[in-house]
Amino acid sequence: MLLLLSPAKTLDYDSPLTTRRFSQPDYLPQSQQLIERLRHFSPAALAELMSLSDKLAQLNVGRYADWYTPFTPDNARPAVLAFMGDVYEGLQASQFDDADLDYAQQHLRILSGLYGLLRPLDLIQPYRLEMGTRLDTAAGRDLYAFWGQQLAQALDQLAQAGAQGPIINLASDEYFKAVPVAALRTPVIQPVFQDRKNGVYKIISFHAKRARGMMARFAIRHRLQHAEALQGFDEAGYRFAPEASSEDRWLFRREAP
Repeated sequence: MLLLLSPAKTLDYDSPLTTRRFSQPDYLPQSQQLIERLRHFSPAALAELMSLSDKLAQLNVGRYADWYTPFTPDNARPAVLAFMGDVYEGLQASQFDDADLDYAQQHLRILSGLYGLLRPLDLIQPYRLEMGTRLDTAAGRDLYAFWGQQLAQALDQLAQAGAQGPIINLASDEYFKAVPVAALRTPVIQPVFQDRKNGVYKIISFHAKRARGMMARFAIRHRLQHAEALQGFDEAGYRFAPEASSEDRWLFRREAP
């Protein structure tokens, strides 16, 4: 199976690295195209495009100016150790050993507005470019047009090769929308995490994001090879709810903490 995650807005380039291993992103030429397009934006124009504060806009204009190849451990960081946020708190990649990283490199991918599709150890330089950004390019009016078909082809190839499908969608709607599902030949399963509050099960964003990372960690640590084994996920009180699930939408529920 192939696990999909979203990236995070918050980045960590200061903590000590827990591995010296790294790999190179597959789509750096495309990333370079986007960087060249972004370098045309002033801080004010970028703030408007991305709904950023003046401070964040200035920071990212500087990041685009400083972005350069080749990527090395001196100017970039493995993606899974660069992203912070709720999902990555659940993933806890800094605790992975070499065997965990071997499995993750084969079975985990991170969707990215700038880098397209990342392996956990792919080096990345700091950036801010959400997949939903309406950045026009020669491919179309937004990043969905820019990345869509490339992502579908890449995911199919991965799922049909070493990762051996299906695709487990643990990404957000904003990011998975970049994958044209109709073009996929591989089944997609979407785990959904719900908390019972006031007698009603519902998705609580903070908890659901963290649970997505925990499920990816569960698969990595247990070296799962078949999607059905994910139904045994029982971290943080979640349990698979077969009576509320369908073939491609698996619900995991718990009492609200």
